[in-house]
Amino acid sequence: MSGDVPSLRIGDVAKLVGTTPRTIRYYEEVGLLPEAPSRPSGGHRVYTDAEVERLREVMRLKELLGVTLEELKTLLAAEEARATVRAQLRREDVDPARRRELLVQALGHIDLQLQLVEHRAAELATLKTELCETRKRVRRKIRELDAHTEGVPANAAPVPRVRAGAPHAVNGHDSTGVALNSPLEGSRNVPGS
Repeated sequence: MSGDVPSLRIGDVAKLVGTTPRTIRYYEEVGLLPEAPSRPSGGHRVYTDAEVERLREVMRLKELLGVTLEELKTLLAAEEARATVRAQLRREDVDPARRRELLVQALGHIDLQLQLVEHRAAELATLKTELCETRKRVRRKIRELDAHTEGVPANAAPVPRVRAGAPHAVNGHDSTGVALNSPLEGSRNVPGS
């Protein structure tokens, strides 16, 4: 490394991005981060600013999208390919036919990334629909139970309304306080429980 390129050891990088050295090594093993260049025996791996930024992007995408490591590798490979295309497009000596080829390549990489993101969005939309339906059933069952009793006890809790986007389940109970998969819930399994 040249003296003017800042570099950090693995423990420093782990603290900066909020992970562990073990996770960083694993990401290197599976190809999400570049493997360590050869170094002298007993020497420590050092990370450049570019490698730290790459790790931040890996962590951000994993958290944001909740993708598998294989999907993450595909997303990052497409991003790297787009970066290569962008670098070529920035050159002034690229003739129009080649420029068009490069743009078509970039479009293919973007489409692949969008396909992965749309798949994840569809999975989340399905989960949201299932949770909303489960919540409706539980509320209906509470109302049915209340209607069959001779008056609701004075200290009975009202059926709470939770605004969209707010957490709906806490410690194995949904927003009504009913234990998930309880007799009130019926035999249907709630995803994630």
